Amino acid sequence: MGVPDDLLAAAKQCLSERGYARTTVRDIVAVSGSNLAAINYHFRSKDALLTQAMIEVTGEAVAEVLKAFPDDSKEWFEAFWAELIASFRSRPMVWRANVETLAQAPHLPDVRTSLAEGQALARRELAQRLPRQDEAAAQVLLTLFIGLLVRWQIDPDHAPTAHELAAGIRSLGAAADG
Repeated sequence: MGVPDDLLAAAKQCLSERGYARTTVRDIVAVSGSNLAAINYHFRSKDALLTQAMIEVTGEAVAEVLKAFPDDSKEWFEAFWAELIASFRSRPMVWRANVETLAQAPHLPDVRTSLAEGQALARRELAQRLPRQDEAAAQVLLTLFIGLLVRWQIDPDHAPTAHELAAGIRSLGAAADG
């Protein structure tokens, strides 16, 4: 691994241990064994490095969720939510850091741009996995995903279960058609 890879690995570790807001450049340097100037040289800023790390960590977590899509298109919807919730439980620091990163976006244009690119990629990947490869449905699914993530960070004990979420969305769909 080279210096950029070392910095990225250190940033991922710091995100999982400390979160976005509490990770400092000194933390990253200490974990990576690199020097302070290397962060700006390779990534332009601490925020750019942390955002790249967050996008990669989130991508890995989402890839795990997407692997669980069942072949039966009638079962995919609730299974998707169940896997996502299981990931929230098994990797809480990753998802907490994700919400912290999202909160930085309005204040940091580069972070906002990187996150927007990451969301566009996620939307395309979700669309490809949907039974009808529907971009509009993927847009809604991604929005619900982010909303559920925030709910889980605030009050996981009262956030909807996969079954409740699937039933509620089906009910909304029926009401919208009605």
